[in-house]
Amino acid sequence: MLTNSRVPADFSAFLSSGRFSSLPASFFTHVAPTPLPSPYLVGISENALRQFNLNKTIAQSTEFIEGLTGNKILNGSQPLASVYSGHQFGVWAGQLGDGRALLLGDAIDAQRQKQEIQLKGAGLTPYSRMGDGRAVLRSSIREFLCSEAMAALDIPTSRALCVTGSDQYVFREIPETSAVVTRYAPSFIRFGSFEHWYYNNKPEKLKRLADFVLEEYFPEFSGEAKPYSLLLKHIVKRTAELMAQWQAVGFMHGVMNTDNMSILGLTIDYGPFGFMETYDENHICNHSDTHGRYAYKMQPGIGQWNCYALAQAMLPLIGSVEDTQLALAEYETHFQNKWEQLARKKLGLVTPHADDMGLFNHFLQLLQENHADFSLNFRKLSTLQNTPSSIDNLLRDMFIDRPALDNWIQQYRQRLLLENSEEIDRQTSMKATNPKYILRNYLAQIAIEKAQQKDFSEVAKLLSVLEKPFDEQPENNKYAEPAPDWAKNLEVSCSS
Repeated sequence: MLTNSRVPADFSAFLSSGRFSSLPASFFTHVAPTPLPSPYLVGISENALRQFNLNKTIAQSTEFIEGLTGNKILNGSQPLASVYSGHQFGVWAGQLGDGRALLLGDAIDAQRQKQEIQLKGAGLTPYSRMGDGRAVLRSSIREFLCSEAMAALDIPTSRALCVTGSDQYVFREIPETSAVVTRYAPSFIRFGSFEHWYYNNKPEKLKRLADFVLEEYFPEFSGEAKPYSLLLKHIVKRTAELMAQWQAVGFMHGVMNTDNMSILGLTIDYGPFGFMETYDENHICNHSDTHGRYAYKMQPGIGQWNCYALAQAMLPLIGSVEDTQLALAEYETHFQNKWEQLARKKLGLVTPHADDMGLFNHFLQLLQENHADFSLNFRKLSTLQNTPSSIDNLLRDMFIDRPALDNWIQQYRQRLLLENSEEIDRQTSMKATNPKYILRNYLAQIAIEKAQQKDFSEVAKLLSVLEKPFDEQPENNKYAEPAPDWAKNLEVSCSS
């Protein structure tokens, strides 16, 4: 029985009971959020507010803060936690589930699309295992900022509406204050949602889940002769393309378990993530990943591995090993096509040529050998002119081996001669592809430390910068700078 009092209708009218709750009761457990004492607003995304036709005044109200902390249940909501399973670090982990997340229901956005509204950190659920069901302020701010940063980079992702905090402490490595992230996405169904029913030998429930996904998210496949095969093919395609998009901006998820993989090809479950700074293809952003399974260079292959795990779970539905293999075989093609497309865009190239990837990979090699910054140097490359000029030094100053870079720049300019684009058009296009601003760990850490002292101004400021990652924003140049010495060894683990 849900006992929390309800928020007045003037705020919660945008919410309705979620589509997921139409599934049989075995797919979830209805559970009320656990209230937090004296919650307060830590951060709010005005872009996300606008998506639901809400305004900042509403967001600062007691009703909003109480409702999106879990202290009061929004009208129309029947909060639930879903069950799923998964492979964690390549090992079957069995039943998992929403250990600290509660699905409140659906909301209609400005495009008339349904979005699931979910609270992360709202207390214990039947799937919390040994956890406390809470999220800490540190990790909540990181998820909030990165969700919105990824959206601004035009990478498929769950979004974050707000973060609320409380002075109540929970224990991680050290005692930390609690927080709740309100996040949303069209669906939070995972690869592990399918795996759960497959490994529990519940074929009727596996089919029920697949039919729900087809009906709600891929209705165009429902009338086809092989709808489940088409569903797998589409998930494979979306996943492969997402991996290419991650690689292109240097994003590392950190914990690509099958229970953290979206069937819609979204980036979900932000934990020990990181953006590439000093380029190292072997970089591991998750301190808990002692074997480097989820290192930057491993992500495309892990995305493929996860698709194989999903395909295994869907095989009883598809009914044909051959059709399953055909769907999986398209992963590498989709990834490579998207990766080459994005690589050319990062170099400002329009017409494909056979040696383009060689030129691109050579630049990555130079970044690696010179311990150069990934994002900054692609951004500086965007300012390069078609002929040698003093602007070359903006890039050359970032490299130790300048003769090697000069040789590459010469090859690059020769390649530009094959293009039909004007110099200014190319530079404009490259700047719209290579972000100037990314969520560097030290920037997040500064915002977190201020927030821990009840100063939330840096959370708001950093969000405003990250919402326009491709703009010059000269007044915010300091947010594009590499990590200072004190921050170069910052570590993030699964507890984050």
